[in-house]
Amino acid sequence: MGATGSVGQKFVQLLSRHPWFEIKVLAASQRSAGKPYRDVVNWIQSTPLPTSAGSLIVQSAASELPVKILFSALDAKVAETVEKKFANQGHIVISNARNHRFHPQVPLLIPEVNPHHLQAIEKQPFNGGKIITNPNCSTTGLVLALTPLNEAFGIKKIHVVTMQALSGAGYPGVSSLDALDNVIPFIPGEEEKMEREPKKLLGQWDGSRFRDAPLTISASCNRVPVLEGHLESVSVKLAEPAEQAEIIDAWRNFRAVPQELSLPSAPMQPVHYFEEENLPQPRLQRDLEKGMAVSVGRLRSCAILDYKFVVLSHNTIRGAAGGAILNAELLVALGYLN
Repeated sequence: MGATGSVGQKFVQLLSRHPWFEIKVLAASQRSAGKPYRDVVNWIQSTPLPTSAGSLIVQSAASELPVKILFSALDAKVAETVEKKFANQGHIVISNARNHRFHPQVPLLIPEVNPHHLQAIEKQPFNGGKIITNPNCSTTGLVLALTPLNEAFGIKKIHVVTMQALSGAGYPGVSSLDALDNVIPFIPGEEEKMEREPKKLLGQWDGSRFRDAPLTISASCNRVPVLEGHLESVSVKLAEPAEQAEIIDAWRNFRAVPQELSLPSAPMQPVHYFEEENLPQPRLQRDLEKGMAVSVGRLRSCAILDYKFVVLSHNTIRGAAGGAILNAELLVALGYLN
């Protein structure tokens, strides 16, 4: 759903060669419905439009859709109503929109971070259907880098400053006159998401609702003239003392449920640490492990908190469509579709 937008196109690109899933329906707005996908989409991906997808007749999101899993790349203005409607019809909705992220029984999911949160879908009030959400693109990279440290040492405070790619604003996104030769020190709603979402992701499901992790988070978000790849400067206060070598080992040795289950979209190594002082960089590391791994570098002492480092993640793959597809793979592997 929302197949013609930039994230919807990324879903089509990734799913067209997926070993488990087959695209059966592409849905979009009423103005695109009834026409072949190739005739209504402004294809902006780096690979050619898949022939099989291009020939599909676009359906309206108001139609009945004869599939079990629906990937939602809908705009937030319509996502809440449409996603809830399809969940109440018995569909499993894997959403990239923000609308249901803080519903008390809807998981905000990163499979390496909180797979146990899927237990919440058994309590959802959607007439047998389910909704699962993935986090904001900037939150995803941050929390993947934090999780090994949180598991090993605990985390109390986080300060993060982001340098976020233009593609995070969708298409056509930021005006060239605003983006070129410039940095925009404001992204609407982004700082609030980054200060709230990690608390749910690193929190607990108590059997009826989610309980936030007791974290203090301060975020400042900036839009920079990079096409893809969010770079973030992070400082953390740990709950227990740790040496630099121990922190690097925690990142390099981190594996979780997606790796144990060998899910198709899961990176073999979720977090890569780079010793080089000038890495990671968006142009060089954003496509690591097909865009699903997170890159970390420049670990050093922080004079205010304990340690500081840099995190890079691919915002439209790991932080959007690829992350949502990995969520669906986890549902299948754990038997939730049986």
